[in-house]
Amino acid sequence: MQEIEVFYTYLMSQQTAQHYLLNCYKEIDGIDAEKKSYENCTTFMSYLEHGKLFYKSGDNASPILQPVLYFYGMAHLIKACLLTVRPDYPESTSLLAHGVTARKRKKKDYSFLNDEIKLQHNGLFPYFSEHLFQIKRYPFEKITMKQLLSLIPEMKHIFHFNGDEGLYRVGKKNGTWLEFPHAILDDYHTTKDSFLKKITPYIPEIKHVEVDNAYIRVELIQQLRDIKGPFYTDTSQTSIYFPASKEVYLPFSEVMIHYLLLYNLSMLCRYETEWWGDLFTSKPEVDYPFITQFLKESAAKVPFLLGLELYKKRGGGFFG
Repeated sequence: MQEIEVFYTYLMSQQTAQHYLLNCYKEIDGIDAEKKSYENCTTFMSYLEHGKLFYKSGDNASPILQPVLYFYGMAHLIKACLLTVRPDYPESTSLLAHGVTARKRKKKDYSFLNDEIKLQHNGLFPYFSEHLFQIKRYPFEKITMKQLLSLIPEMKHIFHFNGDEGLYRVGKKNGTWLEFPHAILDDYHTTKDSFLKKITPYIPEIKHVEVDNAYIRVELIQQLRDIKGPFYTDTSQTSIYFPASKEVYLPFSEVMIHYLLLYNLSMLCRYETEWWGDLFTSKPEVDYPFITQFLKESAAKVPFLLGLELYKKRGGGFFG
């Protein structure tokens, strides 16, 4: 994590930013990489600087204000990442929209955990999902906040305290074994062979499978290094997690999950001030611990995840 922070710092000069973008653009056909890297380096630095500043301001602000600051911080860091693969971003004004909508609030008996968000066809969310994570299709049109929260490894313990099992710990990063509870077949209403077929696109080739009454153990032909949804990892980048329930089986990047949650929280913060203020003064609902824990975890994890995306593109012989 410290190395990612240092890399952010390293990119904050025109010389290093330009050379970094040059390396990125050399991988893109049909563009003048050197020209584009000079044209975009100042914008790239501005996205990074503003993104980090929003996060720093959020860390020092009351939790009542944090969702807006973190959401816009995240959006700026996403735009910096996009500029590494889309030199002409934004190609149209339609990309400036958020790409998601929150449903109209019901004043009575409103529950954040049960609230839903709806995806749109245009805007930042579908755009960065496609160009950063190669995800063009979604297995749902609407999804609840509880489902999204349950996919974040750092939220696993608070779900456990609430009597829910959001994620199973199934292995270690850079390991060659995955171990799934046998009960997952019931959770997914499937057979062993169908389950293995379901996860095959997201892992290296399977070498060997062992099954007993407790576990399905999968040996991989090589180490699992690049973790992507439906597999998730925590900030320490050690343990690997997998959704415990079929209803939250999503081939999503965790960045996409944080974006949807922060968007909805920022809308509550801005437009549902009575409910939002009451949440922090009287703490009437179970929503409160889930929201405050998420804000704490997201503030640390999102800059790390997006910094990791930048770091992975640096290439060999990066500078000097």
